[in-house]
Amino acid sequence: MLGAIIGDVVGSRFEFNNHRGKEFDLFTEDCFATDDSIMTLAVAKAIMEAMKEKELSNSLDSPEFRTLLSDLTVKYMQEIGRQYPDCGFGGRFNRWVFSYVPEPYNSYGNGAAMRVSPAGFIANSEEEAETLAEIVTAVTHNHPEGIKGAVATTIAIYLARKGATKTEIKKRTEREYYSLDFKIDDIRPTYRFNETCQETVPQAIQCFLESTSFEDAIRTAISLGGDSDTIGAITGAIAEAYYGVPKDMEEQALAYLDEDLRAIYDEWVIRCKDYKGLNCKEE
Repeated sequence: MLGAIIGDVVGSRFEFNNHRGKEFDLFTEDCFATDDSIMTLAVAKAIMEAMKEKELSNSLDSPEFRTLLSDLTVKYMQEIGRQYPDCGFGGRFNRWVFSYVPEPYNSYGNGAAMRVSPAGFIANSEEEAETLAEIVTAVTHNHPEGIKGAVATTIAIYLARKGATKTEIKKRTEREYYSLDFKIDDIRPTYRFNETCQETVPQAIQCFLESTSFEDAIRTAISLGGDSDTIGAITGAIAEAYYGVPKDMEEQALAYLDEDLRAIYDEWVIRCKDYKGLNCKEE
């Protein structure tokens, strides 16, 4: 999850002012935590609260757990989101956040993938990762392409966390989700802002695959242009699972979270350590 926050914060100042290169200051006074970080933390909060009531290994596939997690995802995305009305919500999602009767709206926007990283870090199997991703995504982005973008991101995170090679992650992505038959240098000149999973998730995964370090993954993602904070968040989450996060970048990024958001992050780090077999924070 931390990688998603870093990618979001670094990319925040470039979303509508793309920088087509890797040379830039990562953190400046113009950076901020956008809806990508805020909704990622809301999903993390929902998962934590669901697991306080249900044992993950025993009840993940039960209708009761699915309903509980779905309801809590709606609850915390609305409660937390309403505190940050100017953080960058898209039009339809903004209406959903403030709706008294929030219903999924058949979206395949990349918001499905930018907020889903907690599922990849908390899951204890591929099946759990996929199920969690589907539940927390379908409350808004219930279009098949929205679900696919979220699941593809989550599985890439899970595989990286469990020690899969980049070749294995690429093969899995291409077999089940997206073609990755391109290079970032080749598409950079013509790549433009796009908010769909179909035109964001494969590009973010490729940014990770071509990277040489966590920082290089973030710089590669930003250099592509387009929806910079979201591409950064998706890439950063996978890169965290694979490389870990440098301590100095962690400290700088977390400084952009206010007290309430930081409390959710800190609770996540503590609670993750209580789950057998899970490794939610790279040391």
